[in-house]
Amino acid sequence: MFSRRAVLAAAAASSLSARAFGDASRFIPAVARHAGRWDARASGLRRLAWELQRRTSVEVVLEARPLALDSPRLFEHPFLYLSSDGPMPPLAPAEVENLRRYLTFGGFVFADANDGSDGAGFDGSLRRELAKVLPRAPLAALPTTHVIFKSFFLLDSAPGRFLNRPTLEACVLNKRAAVVYSQNDVLGALNRDEGGAWEFEPSPGGTRQRELATRLAINLAMYALCLDYKDDAVHLETIMKRRR
Repeated sequence: MFSRRAVLAAAAASSLSARAFGDASRFIPAVARHAGRWDARASGLRRLAWELQRRTSVEVVLEARPLALDSPRLFEHPFLYLSSDGPMPPLAPAEVENLRRYLTFGGFVFADANDGSDGAGFDGSLRRELAKVLPRAPLAALPTTHVIFKSFFLLDSAPGRFLNRPTLEACVLNKRAAVVYSQNDVLGALNRDEGGAWEFEPSPGGTRQRELATRLAINLAMYALCLDYKDDAVHLETIMKRRR
């Protein structure tokens, strides 16, 4: 975990207006700001941070932090959420280049199709833009044996608000899942409305599906922070004390 943060911090330092890695000991739910509707799951991100704090030993910042994709501050955050509930407009060349550098230097993007689309909507636009950002690392199915499915909870599927796809896809760089993509709207299962009620009912699994989506989101956050240090030791005693 330390070396990955150090690499990102070094990348940030190489940018003219970048600062040193901020809040290095805490999970910050950073969200990518783009020209489409990028903030449809802000409540779900807050919920993820709250659940991560409640169930693990990780310290968090509860408010989502929006970041422009061409900002040097991107390099301060090892986890970045990228989503929309419709098509994402084409990225500017500066956004493509900065996002490529971020991912190459160890950053992690969780892409989430809020519209549950397949071939159109967010799905089509994400695939189009990732082909520009990482032309040599296309999205491919991520097997359920991958460490993401055991980075904190043991899982064998990847549900969200939907069950459109049974598992995740990933862009892999040097054996590291740099971009993980779900067509199931994972954070839609965690989103609450202004009155505090759940905004969506997960289908078809209801409450149980919401819990599994929450566990998957926590696993993704833990992977972003720790990569594969838990590949052989899934539930370390020091981390599980808080869960008990």
